Amino acid sequence: MTFLHRRTVLRAAAGSALAGAAGGAVAGCEGERSAAEGARQRTAAPTGASGAGRSGAARASAPPGPPLLLARLPSGLPAQIDHGPRRGRSVALTFHGRGDAKSATALLKEAERAGARVTVLAVGDWLDAEPRMARRVLDGGHELGNHTMRHLNICSMPAKAAYAEITECADRLRRLTGGIGRWFRPSRAQRATDQVVRLARKAGYPHVLSYDVDSLDFTDPGAEVVRRTVLNAVRPGSVVSLHFGHAGTVAALPAILDGLHRRGLRAVTTTELLTR
Repeated sequence: MTFLHRRTVLRAAAGSALAGAAGGAVAGCEGERSAAEGARQRTAAPTGASGAGRSGAARASAPPGPPLLLARLPSGLPAQIDHGPRRGRSVALTFHGRGDAKSATALLKEAERAGARVTVLAVGDWLDAEPRMARRVLDGGHELGNHTMRHLNICSMPAKAAYAEITECADRLRRLTGGIGRWFRPSRAQRATDQVVRLARKAGYPHVLSYDVDSLDFTDPGAEVVRRTVLNAVRPGSVVSLHFGHAGTVAALPAILDGLHRRGLRAVTTTELLTR
């Protein structure tokens, strides 16, 4: 895989977000506590995106600001991305976007205080409930992507239902930010099935974003366990799975960022990780 030199992510008055990451099927997301406990012991508008089911909150939200013009990704990236280049000194902290807005804002502020940038994969029904969070993420210099509409087990769904899960969330993102975001991550799965990869590509996401480090923070093991789990597994190029909506994650983030800094690692957006 050939990776380009670092490009700066620019804000533009026009343009749409390009799309993002793809691939296979394994558990590892919020709502799958029992499975986790056992383990521990992509610039295109979505085709067919539906506006049905929009909440009053989303309709009443302020007009979106200018969309992001994202750096061009290197050619030759796989359909499903687990990690970035191992030769660099960057990692991507990715957050499943759902839960209390105050908790999410606290996490974003902590990252910003440390000079870190993160990737948020938002759930569509969360964007309906908290529409202002979409711009809050982008205005903080972070990256925003698609984590399905309702956070169901997308890999077990019929194609029509699975496609709706992707395009309905993409519709929310486009309405709130002017673009669908670059990255798609399947819900309730670490890796997407071939069917979900194809559907994501059809919806405008040529890559599905997976991860190689699972913090297991959604099991609420406590801040110290979350910190230790991440820092014991992370290495250059890692994509780390974390979640909004968990107090232990908020408490653990300063120590995680400090631990990365001590190792000479920097938390950047997924696009930055792949284009540095």
